[in-house]
Amino acid sequence: MKNLTPKEVKEKRASKRDERHAIRLAKHIGKWNPKENPGATPDAYKTVFVGRLNYDVSDDDLKSEFEFYGPVVAAKIVRDEKSGKSRGYGFVQFERTADFKEAYKDADGRKIHDRRIVVDVERGRTVKGWHPRRLGGGKGGTRLGGKDVNQRFSGREPPVGSSARGSSRERERERERDYDRDRERDRERERERERRRERERGGERGERGDRDRERDRERDREREREPRRRSRSRSRGADRADRDDKDKERRSRRSSRSRSPRRR
Repeated sequence: MKNLTPKEVKEKRASKRDERHAIRLAKHIGKWNPKENPGATPDAYKTVFVGRLNYDVSDDDLKSEFEFYGPVVAAKIVRDEKSGKSRGYGFVQFERTADFKEAYKDADGRKIHDRRIVVDVERGRTVKGWHPRRLGGGKGGTRLGGKDVNQRFSGREPPVGSSARGSSRERERERERDYDRDRERDRERERERERRRERERGGERGERGDRDRERDRERDREREREPRRRSRSRSRGADRADRDDKDKERRSRRSSRSRSPRRR
């Protein structure tokens, strides 16, 4: 028997390890069938995959974030079966296809709980032969692929006329646009939540709000009429003073006539 060199021993061990891994991977791939998953969303063609989530994000947080694009049917975080902890990704299904398309185009690369996410279609039930990364598939670092076909920022379009990463100035402008877009999104979400809370209150609260608004409008009208009243009151006061002066003058003339001696 030929003695093996240390390098050959290392290569032989690596080969056996790869064989065992391939056998184990093939067994898991055979068991993996996302179409029969009872916990999946009802409609795969209106569902987006959300990855790289903060581990503190809950189902309600995920639903609240994506309701910005439209009504959400279901939002589910995938969790470990034993510990119940989040595995860092989930799925969101929309009621309308238009909202699903808008979320796919716009939500990729935004931040949830200070962590930038990746958003893609649910490929497990919509793409034939697709396997997740843990089973040897996946797209790579982002939904467009690995480092050779994408930038560091998830799902972002490369700078015009740049074949590599782009200039630092262009990346800075991109970050500023992202920041402004995130702030505008947050403000719009807050306004939508406020409108939803107002609708949910309804009833007496809504009637009270109508009365308050009507009272405010009446107060505004009163303030507009106030200067006119003051001007009218001033003119009336001036007229009254003139009349008083005339009355005094007439009385003084009468009294002077009464005191003067009559001629015989």
